Amino acid sequence: MLLPGQQLSEQQRRLIKLYSSLGEQDKISLLAFAEFLVQRAEPVSTTDEPPPVLDPKPIPRPEEESVVGAIKRLSESYHMLERSALLTETSSLMTAHVMHGRSAAEVIDDLEALFKRHHQEFISKQREP
Repeated sequence: MLLPGQQLSEQQRRLIKLYSSLGEQDKISLLAFAEFLVQRAEPVSTTDEPPPVLDPKPIPRPEEESVVGAIKRLSESYHMLERSALLTETSSLMTAHVMHGRSAAEVIDDLEALFKRHHQEFISKQREP
């Protein structure tokens, strides 16, 4: 939060400049992705008990869905997964879509496979003695 009289850092000025140069849809995508990053930074429970094995909550894929919408949907479906474990691959897929023009449908297919694979790994770890 910026206080009155407080100067913006170089990174903050750069982010504002980049944000300002985007179109409306890209601004919405950037904000949604930033929200995803903030959510993954939420503190993780430090209890000694292993988390219970949980099944994903199926949320149907809409016919028309943005990559950011898919990330939100899959994060909700696979709520038991640690977001930080998904960050690198999710970011790479988002970058492939936004910066390299990869189609949303292809990226969403890969995101679904990514979340499913991480869930299978999660289940395997839960079953280890």
